[in-house]
Order: sequence, then C-alpha cells, then structure tokens
Amino acid sequence: MSLSVPSPTPTPSPSPSPSLSPLISPSVSTSPSPSPTPSILTDWLDLSDMSAGLTNGACGPNGGVICELMQSVLPSGWAPVVAGLLAGLLAILLITIIALVLRNMAHRLITRVVQRASSGRPSLAWRLRGKDLPTPDGLDAILAERRRQRAETMGSVLKHITSVVVLGTAALTILERLSIPIAPLLTSVGILGVAIGFGAQELVRDFIAGMFMLLEDQYGVGDVIDVGAATGVATSGTVEAVTLRITRLRDADGRVWYVRNGTITRVGNESQGWSRATVDVPVAYTADIPVVRDLLKGVVDDLWKDAAFRDSVIVEEPQVWGIEQISGTAVIFRVSAKTIPSKQHEVARELRLRVKSALDRASIPIAD
Repeated sequence: MSLSVPSPTPTPSPSPSPSLSPLISPSVSTSPSPSPTPSILTDWLDLSDMSAGLTNGACGPNGGVICELMQSVLPSGWAPVVAGLLAGLLAILLITIIALVLRNMAHRLITRVVQRASSGRPSLAWRLRGKDLPTPDGLDAILAERRRQRAETMGSVLKHITSVVVLGTAALTILERLSIPIAPLLTSVGILGVAIGFGAQELVRDFIAGMFMLLEDQYGVGDVIDVGAATGVATSGTVEAVTLRITRLRDADGRVWYVRNGTITRVGNESQGWSRATVDVPVAYTADIPVVRDLLKGVVDDLWKDAAFRDSVIVEEPQVWGIEQISGTAVIFRVSAKTIPSKQHEVARELRLRVKSALDRASIPIAD
C-alpha cells in the first residue's frame, strides 16, 4: 500500500493593483517639493538671541507680573518676543524711577535734618563746656554759624553717600536684568578701589580726619587755634574756612595757611567755652603789700561794675590771686578775669591800663 504526498501548491505572485498604477507612472516626478522660504521680516523679528538679556527673567519660566501684563495687552503673535522685550525695558525704567525717587526722598530727609540741626541748640560738647556761662549776642551768632557749617558739611557728605548707594544698587540691578555678569565688574571695581586707596591714602586720611573733626566740634569758623607743627612750624591763627580736606587759617601777620586735616595731630582751641585774661603786676620789693593788694582789688571791682565789660565780655568777677613771684627786686601780683572766647587779650589790655593809672595815682613804682 503506497502513500502519496501531495505536492505543494505554488503561491501566485500578487499582481499590481490597478488603483496604484497611476502613482508609479514614469511621467510623474517623485522629487520632494521645496519648503517655503522664510521672509526677511520674520527673521528680523526673531530677536530671541539679541534680546536674551532683556527677556531673561521677564518672560522666561519665572515670568513676572510685567510679562503677564505685556502678554495680555499685546496681540498673541507678538507675545513670545516683543512682550518680553517690552517687559524688560519697562522693568529697567521702573528700576530707574524707583531709584531716583528713593534718592530724592533721602535727600529731602537729610535736608530737613540739617535745617533742624542748624537752627537747634548748641552741641552737647559746647553745653558741657559752657553750661554755666551766659551767651551774649555775639557768642550766639558764632554758635549759630558753627552749627550751620557743621550741619551743612555733614549733610553734603550724607547726600553723596546716599546717591552712591542708591544709584549704584540700581545700576547693578539693571545690569543683572540685562544678563550682564556683574561678578567681573565688581571684582574690577574692587581692584580699582584698592589701587586708588593705596594711591590716595593721604586724601582718604584727610577726609576721615575732617569728618571726625566736624562731628566732634573740635573747632569752627572764627576760632583761634594752634595746630602745632602741622605745617612744619608752630602755626596759630583764626579759622576762616573748614572743609573735609583742609582747614584755612589766617595768622596775626595776615598770612593764610592751608592745613590738611590729616596732618593735624593736636589742636589748641582758644575760642571754645571761655578764655582767661591774666595780668602780672610787678611792684618794688619795698612796696606795702596790703596797700597794693587793696589797690588792685579796687581796679578789678571797677572793671566788673563797668557796663561795657560786665556780662558782655567778662563772664565772672575778676580776682586778685595775690603774690605770684618774689625776687630780690620785685614782688609780682597776678590779676585774673574770665572772659568770653577770644576776648582775653582785650580784657588784659584794659586791666593793664587801669592798673598803671591806679599805681601812678598812689605813687607806687613798677619794678623792673
């Protein structure tokens, strides 16, 4: 019994579909069609790279209120680029306006403080020095001028510091808004500041010394001071002007000295609080001591009763201190009077004149 194996039936090859025959026709080109050419206006409006600094932080992932406002106002097609650009410019404008407003407000506040300080009471240092002394009209005018000058100088310094801080902060904020790295800039400014500091040490020293001098009310316009050897020689004179850098003095001969504040290590002020006039009266060794003492006492009493000197120039009753020195030929008496600042020389001259006249009337000779 034989088994027959059926032969495999051949699979017919598929014939091309009639519906696809036109697509493979040789007459039809199969090359891809060119894409539309972008317009020049579209390329120019693509400012995403150029305005990256302005739009960064304005319409990026952390877009703020300004960006949302611009996107809501402008057409939707402009929002990606133009809204961010306008938002950045508006942010810069707001930063500038806020900085100027803060600077103006700070300057107005400083001006009001300066005006109040100029018209207020004398400084604490002055009150401690002369709290028990009367203040004649001339002294009040001097105090008012010194307060005004000190307050205006410090006000000018505070205004400059405020301007630098406010405007500098605004400038750094704007640079950060423009995505300009400020770290190298701050480093360069720091290096430049160190270089200037080394090169201008004397100038910085003068300004710092001038600020402390004004704050502590060491001296002012109209004071007679002695600045020691600041100018190379012992210099004393009347203060004509005081700035943060220099002090201008005029000595007794009329010379004007410009003294840098940083070179002044000590100051002797003859015009703060009160001054003292002292007169030494030498009489013969054989003179009657009680008579001379009573005579000098009468001279100072007459001076104290004189309306031209009492309270307006002399602030306390003059005193005869007694015998100051004794030598083989003379006995020296000392007379003292406390005066308002810078009037001690005037009172001393008046005392000498009156003592000389009294001694002549009493026939008491003055010793050599």
